[in-house]
Amino acid sequence: MSAIKRFLGQTAIYGVTTVVSRMFNFILTPLFTGVFQPGIYSIFTKMYASASLINAILAFGMESTFFRYLNKHEDKKQEVYNNSFFCIALLSLLFLITGLVFTKPIAVHFSGKPEEVADYIKYVHYFIWLLFIDAICVIPFAKLRADEKPMRFSLIKFLNIGTFIGFNLIFLFVVPAIIRIGGPVGAWFASWYREGWIGYVFISNLIASVLTLLLLIPELLKLQLKFDKGLFAKMVSYSWPVLVANLSFVINENLDKMILEPLGVSAFNLGVYGGVCKIAVFLSLFITAFRLGAEPFFFSHAKNTNAKQTYATILNYFVVALALIFVGLVANIEILKYFINNKAYWVGLEAVPVLLFGYVCLGIYSNLSIWYRLSDQTKYGLYISVVGAVITIVLNIVLVPRFGFMGSAWVSLLAYFIMMVISYIFGQRNYPIPYDLKRILIYLLVSVVLVILSFWVFKRNIIIGNALLLAFAGGVFYFEKDQLKLILKKK
Repeated sequence: MSAIKRFLGQTAIYGVTTVVSRMFNFILTPLFTGVFQPGIYSIFTKMYASASLINAILAFGMESTFFRYLNKHEDKKQEVYNNSFFCIALLSLLFLITGLVFTKPIAVHFSGKPEEVADYIKYVHYFIWLLFIDAICVIPFAKLRADEKPMRFSLIKFLNIGTFIGFNLIFLFVVPAIIRIGGPVGAWFASWYREGWIGYVFISNLIASVLTLLLLIPELLKLQLKFDKGLFAKMVSYSWPVLVANLSFVINENLDKMILEPLGVSAFNLGVYGGVCKIAVFLSLFITAFRLGAEPFFFSHAKNTNAKQTYATILNYFVVALALIFVGLVANIEILKYFINNKAYWVGLEAVPVLLFGYVCLGIYSNLSIWYRLSDQTKYGLYISVVGAVITIVLNIVLVPRFGFMGSAWVSLLAYFIMMVISYIFGQRNYPIPYDLKRILIYLLVSVVLVILSFWVFKRNIIIGNALLLAFAGGVFYFEKDQLKLILKKK
């Protein structure tokens, strides 16, 4: 089987897992936006945005380091696994202790009013344990991918999301229904249940994470109390620039949701922005699926003589897929908006095409970034990501007070675009890969033009938008059919 076919096979499994699980998760968006008004939903938005920042810190860039050193030191796979896990476990334990000690000051920081502090103390407690457990699961999940066990990986992910959805449905719909029916059980639920309390969402997430940790016990039992100090020092040296790069990425992704209110955007508009961002999740989940399959593949394939040509081919078709999804989502935005089950959120739809193209740039950047990971030059990832973070911080401060959340959407796009360009330039200087730049640019430009026509010129007309999508897909197939046949015929 050709390397690309093997890559596509594993990525397809991760892709199905990611798409289906996120689709189930996405079902919660209309439920959440139907139950919670934008002002309440803003709590959800800023808590998860802050959690993503802490997640990046606790992971310490060790996931990428694990894959790199697993293939770099094939005679020390157990030591690489031990070192990676215990590094994250130690950081997570320190975070857990610190978070529990300083829960109240953290809650005061998040709460807007004194009467909200008691609830925020509960929210913070839930997230401290949630983040601790999720961090402990990072390396066991990475081991499943490295051991090429995508089916087990997928099963655990499915059970996680199923548990999260199930408990949300129980708390938000089943329990209120039982209370309305009455009787002893209904009376008992009524004695403690709070209608429309967003804390139940966080409790559901925590329950799902605990289940995930239990399911990963077989991987945890494979750990050994062996610690290679010399190897650990090398791994940390490789990892900390990845950590800073990941932190910068999270800042680019979530800083807007964390600072919109302090910059004068109302809680209502923050909730609106957080809601419409969920539409862009369709493209985000495709990028996530690609990353899950690509990262272990890229590292394991690095020693092959035709590795660079393989990477170039993968990027070409990755861009094709991104462009088609981008155009398709915008063409059908008048349907997708109904996943946000509250018309109050629809005022934010203007931000969706901007956010989507930002994700296109982010996806390409994620693909391009393999060069500094393979060449052990992770410092470049640090530099590029810091540039993106600085752009995000400075321009949000400048533009948000004037343009509101639309300013944040444009800043996000600009940051990802600049990071993508810088990564390409430095990559071609330090680890040249023969990308077909002309073809990639043509696909990107055509997709942008079609989105402008679909969304703004033809005013989101579904028929015209999908006609443009079909024409684009037909053109792509015409120009790529010979190369696709060649790839699929390879053994």
